[in-house]
Amino acid sequence: MPRIIGIDPGLANAGWGIIDVNGNRMTYVAHGSIKTDAGLPSPIRLKNIFESILDIINEYRPEDSGIETLYFAKNVKSALPVAEARGVLTLGLITSGLNVGEYTPLQIKQAVVGNGRADKNQVQQMVKLILGLEKIPRPDHAADALAAAICHVHMRTVHV
Repeated sequence: MPRIIGIDPGLANAGWGIIDVNGNRMTYVAHGSIKTDAGLPSPIRLKNIFESILDIINEYRPEDSGIETLYFAKNVKSALPVAEARGVLTLGLITSGLNVGEYTPLQIKQAVVGNGRADKNQVQQMVKLILGLEKIPRPDHAADALAAAICHVHMRTVHV
C-alpha cells in the first residue's frame, strides 16, 4: 500500500498530510503543520523547516509526494519567503528519495472537488469526505496538504 505525503508550503506554517492508498481507497494516516517563529532569522527558519520535514518523513516513511506550487495573485510580498520554504521542503522530499509531483491550486481543486474554482471550504469538506474523517483537519494548511496528497493520487499512476 503506497503512502503519500502532501505538502502545502509556507514559511510561517507549512502544512503536511499523509495518506495510504489501496486501489481506489485512500486512508488518512496523519497531518500537521511545521511552524516557525517569525522572530528568528530566515535562514534559521528554513533550516528548521528542512529538519522538520526530514523528521516527518523518517517517522511516517512515505513512498511518494505531492506539493502545491506557488500562487502569487493575492500577496506578492510573501512570494519570496514562501518560495524559499517550498525549495527547502522540496529538497527534503528529494533528499529522502521521494518523487515530487507539483500541482497548481487549480489542479488540486479540480482533483479533490471536481471544480478548479472551488473555494477553500469546499476543498476542506471534500478532504473530510474522501478520507472519512469526522471533522475538517486543522490547521487549514494541513487540510490543504492532504488535498495535495489526494491530488497526487489522482494525477499520478500510483503502483499498488
